Amino acid sequence: MFLVVAAAVVVLMHLYLWKRLVSDTTRTARWRRVGTVAVIALAVLVAATLTLPRRLGPEVAQWFAWPGYLWFGVLFYLVVVLLVLELPRFALRRTVATDEGRRLFLARSAAVVAGVAATGITASGVVSALGTPELRRVSVPIRRLDPAFAGFRIAVVSDIHLGPLLGRSHTERLVRMINEADVDLVAMVGDLADGTVAELGRAAEPLRDLVSREGTFFVTGNHEYYSGHQQWITELDRLGLHYLRNTRDTITRGSARLDVAGVTDVTGRSFDDAPDLAAALSGRDGADPVVLLAHQPVQVDSAAAAGVDLQLSGHTHGGQLYPFHHVVALAQPGVSGLSQVDDTWLYVTNGAGFWGPPVRVGAPPDISILELGVRR
Repeated sequence: MFLVVAAAVVVLMHLYLWKRLVSDTTRTARWRRVGTVAVIALAVLVAATLTLPRRLGPEVAQWFAWPGYLWFGVLFYLVVVLLVLELPRFALRRTVATDEGRRLFLARSAAVVAGVAATGITASGVVSALGTPELRRVSVPIRRLDPAFAGFRIAVVSDIHLGPLLGRSHTERLVRMINEADVDLVAMVGDLADGTVAELGRAAEPLRDLVSREGTFFVTGNHEYYSGHQQWITELDRLGLHYLRNTRDTITRGSARLDVAGVTDVTGRSFDDAPDLAAALSGRDGADPVVLLAHQPVQVDSAAAAGVDLQLSGHTHGGQLYPFHHVVALAQPGVSGLSQVDDTWLYVTNGAGFWGPPVRVGAPPDISILELGVRR
């Protein structure tokens, strides 16, 4: 279903582009044919980029994934800018309706403006997406937190998305940044890879070098299920990471306790691996605070009802491509940063990688360092 919807959207975007950049701007049949062939070729490239990497593997896919996803980024912003320019086009429709020369001039001017703007925005977004992730530091006051845990620091990393465009060097950089932050615990909240362990296991290997006082805990994201979640669970366990499959662990500081729980992603329902918050929290002392790892922010409603103090999530990429974050906000209660649902804090990281176009606009990649404090 996803591929069908994605294909339909890609086709509609290219049809709109053909209308505004080819049909409206050309006078001769020859140039219209050239433009039409170019638009069709680019549409086929995007379709191949969206569908073939899982079949061909990352090493082969990278040869067409780079140009395909880069074009997809330019395509997105061409459509956005052209849609914005529909407003002045609509306002001037009567004054240019009978003047073919002015109509052609306006169409070509709009095409040039859209092309320059889309290329510039995309280029800036590529620099952001491929650059060093931000290290975001956030203080979170936790009710019931024993003073012994004041200053407890959690590194939150999500949506690494190893695949055709991001490999081992990406993982090494993240590990180095987390280790330099000197944290108490590392929380990986899903979407590590877009491919199998056989294809991307070497790229994930640096995760074995993560250092923190209490270890690294992880939960599944939706992309784990697309890539074969059980093989990745086994591999991460081999690398020394602790999997929280609807379970919890307890961190102690003397007599003080802090529960760390984790649930599987909601996508697991289709793979006989559904999230079970009740199981994750069963048997715990309700007087102790609890931090929950859950890939999607939408899981916070259940967390708030269960009295969770802090939920750590990813999935949204912070919207990744402005203004797409408005669409994300329709499906998720939090898109980026710290928010609150009843008495439960929700923290959503932008993620350390990207999905699809290697472009981030208005949502830079990040690793978040959350410092827990005593809520007065």
